[in-house]
Amino acid sequence: MEYRLLGRSGLKVSTLILGTMTFGGKGEFAKTGNTDLNGARRQIDMALDAGVNMLDTADIYSDGTSEDIIGEALDSVRRNRVMLATKARFPTGDKGPNDRGLSRHHLIRACEASLQRLRTDHIELYWCHEWDGLTPVDEILAALDHLQASGKIGYVGVSNFSGWHIMKLLAAAEKNNTVRPVAQQIHYTLQAREAEYELLPIAADQGVDAVIWSPLAGGLLSGKYRRGKPEPEGTRKAAQWSEPPVRDVEALYDIVEVLIEVATHYDGASPAQVALAWLLTRPGVHSLVIGARTETQLTDNLKSASLVLHEDDIAKLETVSRPPLIYPYWHQVSTASDRLSEADLVLLKPFLEK
Repeated sequence: MEYRLLGRSGLKVSTLILGTMTFGGKGEFAKTGNTDLNGARRQIDMALDAGVNMLDTADIYSDGTSEDIIGEALDSVRRNRVMLATKARFPTGDKGPNDRGLSRHHLIRACEASLQRLRTDHIELYWCHEWDGLTPVDEILAALDHLQASGKIGYVGVSNFSGWHIMKLLAAAEKNNTVRPVAQQIHYTLQAREAEYELLPIAADQGVDAVIWSPLAGGLLSGKYRRGKPEPEGTRKAAQWSEPPVRDVEALYDIVEVLIEVATHYDGASPAQVALAWLLTRPGVHSLVIGARTETQLTDNLKSASLVLHEDDIAKLETVSRPPLIYPYWHQVSTASDRLSEADLVLLKPFLEK
């Protein structure tokens, strides 16, 4: 397992993080899995033994049950070996008008509730789970600053923010000398590469590293979904889980076929391992949040940490999944290629080489 410094911080985090959205299996989250306490203990032990040093959850997962299970599963030995990351923004429990968003009121209450469920006195990484356009960014940062100063959270990240949202938050943090996000948790896969337009360049330029959620696109890149074959049963998609959207199913099938082909070049590798290993080659990507419905899936995914892809295989995956060059980027390729930064090249380099 590789450990990388997270953003502009001194915190070393493993390139694979154990996601726990399957823990609990309540409400809509039952569609993603229903790992119970004993299953959670086994998954945590498997991850720790593989070198994973962070668990990722959220207060909304199964309405707090995921956090409850983690809190019960972590004895003092496990807790000392692992860092905790959780998120706030969405409502849990009571659904009053102030039980959502990133207001000072909600963030502080949500953090206290998470600490209680997790049975801990601090959270190493606290994510703002989604943008809140109604709360001033100064208020968001002041609340996070308070939580950090009180020792309840160590570092701050943002999740599902757009490029301008992140830059607005960074500008306010610099102006007010408040806590600065070290990472962004985003969706980015071979099937969905929109993050290359703005979010990954921000990661490279501003040091707000990308941590990837659902790196197998909800299982779509596992090799189970094939052109002309029936959809597998017992999956998120079969349960009508809506994330991520698939805008071009034929393009998805093309990608899966290349994943299957590339996997044959490595002894014992699966298409899922190849998809995960490709992500770890991408500029701006720090780590991947891997979750699993079964221990077999987790065992397979953990092996991706040691899979090193050959350059020609990376090129095949790049070619079959490359996103279209939208404006203003096609104009920059034709007129600005003499003065591009490393952040610009996150998106533009393949097009210049072509």
